[in-house]
Amino acid sequence: MPQKITTGFRAMVDEAEREIETIPTAQAVELAGNDNVVLVDIRDIRELSRDGRIPGAFHCPRGMLEFWIDPASPYHKAVFAQDKKFVFFCAGGLRSALAAHTAHKMGLKPVAHIAGGFGAWKKAGGIVQAPDAMPGENRG
Repeated sequence: MPQKITTGFRAMVDEAEREIETIPTAQAVELAGNDNVVLVDIRDIRELSRDGRIPGAFHCPRGMLEFWIDPASPYHKAVFAQDKKFVFFCAGGLRSALAAHTAHKMGLKPVAHIAGGFGAWKKAGGIVQAPDAMPGENRG
C-alpha cells in the first residue's frame, strides 16, 4: 500500500514562517558582519563548493543542526551557545525556514531566516566568496 502523506513540505514551511522571523534579503545583507548576528548556512557542502558562500557565515549542514545546537549532544558547537541572533539561510529559503523553526522550538532565540536564501542574496548584490574547488577538480 502506498504511503499517505498527511502534511506536505509547503504546509510545514508556511507554519514555520508564521512562527519565526523572515528577514528580507536587503536587511540580511546589512546584517552581514554585525557582531551580534550569526549567519548560519545550512546548505550541503556540495552547494558551497559549487555556488560559493557568504564570507563569515557559519556552515552547519542541515542534517547536523539539532546535534550542533543541543549542548547535551557530543556534537555540540559552541557557536550556538552564544547570546546572538541566528539567521539561517539555504539556497532558496525553504530549508532555512524549517531549520530556523526547529532551532526556535529547541530554545535557540532569537532566530530568523533569509527570504529567498542564498540565491536572493546573490541577486541583491550581497558579497559572495568564490566557490572552493572540489577535491580532484582543476579550475586552473
